[in-house]
Amino acid sequence: MNETPPPEPDRIDGAPHPRETECLIGQEEAEAAFLDAYTTGRLHHAWLITGPRGVGKATLAWKIARFLLANPPQDGGGLFGDAPPAPDRLDVDPEHPVARRLLAGAEPGLFSLKRPVNEKTGTLRQEITVDEVRRMRSFFALSSTDGGHRVVIVDSADEMNGNAANALLKQLEEPPEGAVLLLISHQPSRLLPTIRSRCRELRCRSLAPDAMRAALAQAGETEIASPEALAELSAGSVGEALRLIHNDGLALYRAIIKLFSGLPRVDRPLAIALAESAAGKGKEARQDLLFSMMDLFLARAARAAVMGPPAVEAAPGEAALLARIAPDVRAGHRWAELQQSLGARMRHGRAVNLDPAALLLDMVFKINETAARTAA
Repeated sequence: MNETPPPEPDRIDGAPHPRETECLIGQEEAEAAFLDAYTTGRLHHAWLITGPRGVGKATLAWKIARFLLANPPQDGGGLFGDAPPAPDRLDVDPEHPVARRLLAGAEPGLFSLKRPVNEKTGTLRQEITVDEVRRMRSFFALSSTDGGHRVVIVDSADEMNGNAANALLKQLEEPPEGAVLLLISHQPSRLLPTIRSRCRELRCRSLAPDAMRAALAQAGETEIASPEALAELSAGSVGEALRLIHNDGLALYRAIIKLFSGLPRVDRPLAIALAESAAGKGKEARQDLLFSMMDLFLARAARAAVMGPPAVEAAPGEAALLARIAPDVRAGHRWAELQQSLGARMRHGRAVNLDPAALLLDMVFKINETAARTAA
């Protein structure tokens, strides 16, 4: 009888896991920066891989891990000075033993620090806990079999709770010999300053249109409906584009624009129906997407107040709506402040398991109140 594999917090639905993705698209600058540090003897023990969500940060981390584990440190130049030439790429042959062990999840030199599964419910916990960091310490306590690197991937560092962050900081302050920690962060400003200060940053950037198309094709998405709207909402993030494609995100954003088309008089029955569509067990992906779409709507409203309505609409009627509710910079400040406060409220509500439908309705009515103040 086959058991259902446990959920993976670092996998995007509909896309290969980063450890399965051989080709990293659009992040040549970050790859070159790491390779330069490696070949010039300036390999840092901790790297903070930053950038928008879904642009390839995790794929880069796994590529670096594969490279380091396949290239153990060399002892000098050999008896006759015949040390191998310095590598000029991070690529590793897929048939290399390290590459095969990583793909199978059986590489002893790597530890993946991520949100654990709640053994009672079988679902993912909302945070990386201190117990997981203690498991990482046990990993380092084991001696390296070949004197090579030992690599930790933290995906994502933003998800550590306070105790976990402090425990990781101690490891960064006293790194074991041969250790390299790769911390993935979508919002590095939320990390402890002391963690950031002990890491060297690798910045991954949003993908250009050609790179985005290539990355989506690599993930098996070659026929895309409404590519302009998808590009607007994903903002150069292939991970976000895949999430939108596989969770009907474009239709969801159109529903949000329709809901708010009458601001400051929101359609209450429509709001309730939208909130209830994401309520209940098994709707976690839709809940996450709906929260992020609401957040994106607020961000686009704040931006429109300063820069004008978007040249490309992400949904029919969006430009006219934003022009009406975000007419000036003062309105932009209100929408930006609301985005911050509702984001914090949402994160707290999710952490303490508040009813998602109630949280969503609260967001809708707070948006309606702000629109009424702006129109006054």
